[in-house]
Order: sequence, then structure tokens, then C-alpha cells
Amino acid sequence: MSEPTPVVRLANAHKSFGDNEVLKGVSVEVDRGEVVAIIGPSGGGKSTLLRCATLLETMDGGSLSYLGKSAAREVNGRTVYAHPGELKQIRSCFGLVFQNFNLFPHYTVLKNITEAPMLIQKRDKKEVYETARDLLSKMGLSDREDAYPFQLSGGQQQRVSIARALAMKPKILFFDEPTSALDPELTGEILKVIRGLAAEHMTMVIVTHEMAFARDVSDHVIFMDGGVIVEQGNPNDIINNPSQERTIQFLARFN
Repeated sequence: MSEPTPVVRLANAHKSFGDNEVLKGVSVEVDRGEVVAIIGPSGGGKSTLLRCATLLETMDGGSLSYLGKSAAREVNGRTVYAHPGELKQIRSCFGLVFQNFNLFPHYTVLKNITEAPMLIQKRDKKEVYETARDLLSKMGLSDREDAYPFQLSGGQQQRVSIARALAMKPKILFFDEPTSALDPELTGEILKVIRGLAAEHMTMVIVTHEMAFARDVSDHVIFMDGGVIVEQGNPNDIINNPSQERTIQFLARFN
């Protein structure tokens, strides 16, 4: 039997901003149903890695594919991206949840969720609205579909942004520090939603500072610092018993 194709494969990713080399040859693979947590200090390259994986930044070197379809390949040490039409198709494979929610302020909750599936994916209005209302129910927000973002708490806004990402029926969800803009009480709300998605075997990559959550929910933990993967593996091993001195130093701050 052939090996199953990973949902996303990022190989040897390099990215610099001016003289600052932020990614120094990072490789990540995520299999279907897997939850990968990326931890590490600020400025270590975690968010840049996510932005390269979701085509928000272009890599200087390295390759990227989704379900075996090439988004970018390396030619003579430089990254060459696929044609816009192919990239548009590939973008439909993933959803992205930002730390600052990024909802449209002038749209209601329901319109925030339904706009892209109808406009970009050209899906049937009735089906999209049904899906959106199901997702709002799942997020505990059925009574807020006509509200505007400013009328919601931060935790509610983040749950709407998760529903919006899920409405596109992605194969994988990326979270960029989804709780960093929230107070501890609201953080719990969001972590509960993500735990629920993990229980349903949603494929996810989560950049997080919540160490206990990373240990309990993920299948694989990656510790990044200085633009490289310092250590990766089983969540219990990495978080409770790291082998690299840099990981030990970092985690000491959380214990």
C-alpha cells in the first residue's frame, strides 16, 4: 500500500525580510486528522511559517503542496509558485483563524460567515445558510446571527471567525495564536471549541502559547526558535520531558 498523502507538506522553507532570515530551512508535514501545535518564543518564526504555508507570504526557497498538488516548488534554489488559477484552487483546501478575528465590521455575523462560500465557492444560498446556522449553533451563537462584530465579546468574535473558516469546508485549519487577544476566561471558550474540533478529527495546525492545551490536544508538537525547528515529537515528551537545552529554558517559564 502507498503512503497516504499529507494534507500539507512544506519542505525546506526559507524566508527573509531584508537582512533578517526568519525561516532557515523549515520542513513540516501534517497528515489527515492530525493536530499539530507549534510553540516557541516570539520572533522565533512561528507566525511566518504559518503565513508561508497559507500563501500570505512568498517563500524565498522551499516547496509547498496540499494533498499532493504543488503550490510552490524549488527551482535552482528559488521558490516558483503555481499559476493563479491553481493557487485559487489550493486556497480552498485551508482555512485560517487570526489572533485579531479579522471580521468585516459592517457585516452581520451571518453575512460574515455566508459571504465567501457563496461569492468564492459559488455554493447554493440555501445550503450555505443552513451550514452557517449549524455552525453558529455549534459555537453557541445561534441568537447572535443578526449582531455586528462590535456587539460581541472577543471570545464571541473569535468563535464567529472559526465558524467562518469552517463554512468554507476546508481540509485543514490553521490557527495563529487564536487566544492571544483574549482574557483568560474567554481563552477557555476558544480552547473548548478547538478541543471539540480535535475530537471530530479536524486536521489543524495551531500556533499557541497555551502549553497545557498543546500537550493535551495535539498529536505532535513542534518547538521553533531562531527560524529553525529545535525539537519536535510526542506532546508529552516535548512539553514534560524536552531533550534540548533551548526547549528546557523556554518551558521553564511556563512551569
